[in-house]
Amino acid sequence: MTTVGNLGFPRIGVRRELKRALEAHWRGDATGEELHAAARRLRLRHWHMQVDAGVDVVPCNDFSLYDHVLDTAFLFDAIPEPYRALADVDPLAAYFALARGRQQDGVDLRALEMTKWFDTNYHYLVPELHREQTFRLRGDKPLSEFNEAHAAGFNARPVLLGPVSFLRLSKASDGGDPLALLERLLPPYAELLSRLAAAGAEWVQIDEPCLVLDADPALQQAYRHAYTALAQATRPKLLLTTYFGDLGANLPLVAALPVDGLHVDLMRGLDQLDAVLKAMPEGRTLSLGLIDGRNIWRANLDNALVLARYAQGHVGADRLWLAPSCSLLHVPVDAEGETGLDAELRGWLAFARQKLEELRLLATALDDAPAAGPALAIARERHESRRRSARVHRKEVAERLAALTPAAAHRSSPYPTRRARQQAGLRLPPYPTTTIGSFPQTPEVRQARALNRAGKLPDAEYDAFLATEIARCVRVQEELGIDVLVHGEFERNDMVEYFGEQLDGFAFTRNGWVQSYGSRCVKPPIIFGDVVRPAPMTVRWSRHAQSLTSRPMKGMLTGPVTVLQWSFVRDDQPRARTCRQIALALRDEVRDLEAAGIGVIQIDEPALREGLPLRRAEWSRYLDWAVECFRITAAVATDETQIHTHMCYSEFNDIIEAVAAMDADVISIETSRSRMELLDAFVKFRYPNQIGPGVYDIHSPRVPDSGEMHALLDKAREVLAPEQIWVNPDCGLKTRGWPETRAALEAMVEAAKRMRAAA
Repeated sequence: MTTVGNLGFPRIGVRRELKRALEAHWRGDATGEELHAAARRLRLRHWHMQVDAGVDVVPCNDFSLYDHVLDTAFLFDAIPEPYRALADVDPLAAYFALARGRQQDGVDLRALEMTKWFDTNYHYLVPELHREQTFRLRGDKPLSEFNEAHAAGFNARPVLLGPVSFLRLSKASDGGDPLALLERLLPPYAELLSRLAAAGAEWVQIDEPCLVLDADPALQQAYRHAYTALAQATRPKLLLTTYFGDLGANLPLVAALPVDGLHVDLMRGLDQLDAVLKAMPEGRTLSLGLIDGRNIWRANLDNALVLARYAQGHVGADRLWLAPSCSLLHVPVDAEGETGLDAELRGWLAFARQKLEELRLLATALDDAPAAGPALAIARERHESRRRSARVHRKEVAERLAALTPAAAHRSSPYPTRRARQQAGLRLPPYPTTTIGSFPQTPEVRQARALNRAGKLPDAEYDAFLATEIARCVRVQEELGIDVLVHGEFERNDMVEYFGEQLDGFAFTRNGWVQSYGSRCVKPPIIFGDVVRPAPMTVRWSRHAQSLTSRPMKGMLTGPVTVLQWSFVRDDQPRARTCRQIALALRDEVRDLEAAGIGVIQIDEPALREGLPLRRAEWSRYLDWAVECFRITAAVATDETQIHTHMCYSEFNDIIEAVAAMDADVISIETSRSRMELLDAFVKFRYPNQIGPGVYDIHSPRVPDSGEMHALLDKAREVLAPEQIWVNPDCGLKTRGWPETRAALEAMVEAAKRMRAAA
């Protein structure tokens, strides 16, 4: 019987139960034990759900209270010195201090740096190591969760982030090379594997996603050394798990490693199958990633079945496993409850549970083709109904795309001309202050939105509520002395969903939540058809906010690449074509905002870098169309309109030329967690336009004082001209409370004033 395995399951729960448990604990409304009990209930429910869907081997230790990379660092005692005293007396508090920062009892701990997990919208905490780093096992999370699953009667496979990928994804605080620490890290890994074997684990899934990156001699040698050493340990069988791409030039290396099984991603690496089958040593188990773990469309099961049968003919039925392409962390839990979608569209969707059911159906088709026939026929009809649906393609969209010319992606004048005209109109002081867009989404704001959506708060009353919140936000910013204001975005639920709700070609779920980081969950829109803007989306509230103040008011848009990246995107046409459709819709919005008297427009592109292909040879093609789409959106603005963009939690060194080619007048970036390290790219490149390096981290509840922010601005001033520098937070403020927001912004404005006084 063909084995169906799973690589990982969404942690948050179908109704975001983990988010609520975490935030109750952080508020002090739930103890650590109550939080752990909620986590145990979720794990048990998810294991049952997977088995009910047809999974033979469920993953364990894929669950995390915040982030699996942070879990790995904590497990192997890779805890920076300032946190160690707390970790020894209160491990859970130290764990969350690493994730979120902590100000308590006179101790001020900053959160670890955070960045994107490969090219996904999930964020991981970057482990911070040093040359003298030592490792040991601290706690027993993988063992404990394996025992928990085993006691509940599940055939479970522990999941570990592999030692080489862990080091490759870490940073050295003292400039060293994390890979140089491999020899010290391997003994505790071997000890953990030995403990898992003693507990009865037959297999361990060891994730090494860095194997799909460009081949690197140092990394390849690290893999050889690591797995040769681990082969000597008393251990379970190892399933070396790769995903997010093909193995490419690393395939000969992988084939030679002493592991017992290999998982490959055929959704993003289909062309590798023949090479993998030829390279596989005799007796090695092959796990095929046949179902897309990163998108929500039902699979073409006929095609998947052809691949499965082909592989089975090479390795045999007993050594072939079926699995998703990667962990299902990146998709929602269950589409069954999405009754708000029409039946046709809902029939096109597969969330985590449905993907596992598809895998079970494929396994049944391999083992007993006649038994699978009726279900395969239903799957085939669903796939065909989407392909032929008239709601997917619109003639006017195709005609507008065909009419695009290169001129549509160019502003009227070069940046120096625009800057002079903008300054003449805006009259901003040196070191101008602004925020990134959103202000606190209080319980009252969320409740009012929920009541309005449920039909329990009339539109007129909801609009009056929003007008009051916007007026308050404008008044606070004026009192604080901020130079360029925002309206606060109280009408918006999410920076992508809000726009998608007003664009044709998008659909929305009720419980389609996925984890971005920690308790932060997003509900990505579904782009199922051609994109059209039927009416203005943001003009009304931006115009209203501008009427309340004489200071410049920023219009706030989410850029086309970010809308694309943070949605579940149709897979029946190139992503570049879908992105250009979004860019044209947003271009119309820029034109309407400008006509409404908005002289500063921010087009956020935090996802630009996360869309970068993992292989460098593919970068140029992606960056060409991604930058073009941003420029199509912005280029309709006149010289007098100042175009801002915002990027967060990205490394810019290797794409700085593309960032400059976007030709935004001002770019704001995350720099506080990295202590301004990210500015290095802009300095070496001599970035010509204006930059707002974030001076405080909004993802942490700690409030830095003006001295700390002034010190960061001083560092920025060492490498940038004063006339280039803006002063702003790292990101939007929607997740923060009003008291901390006011205190932090007051300190920020004071830091800007000190810079002006010293100029």
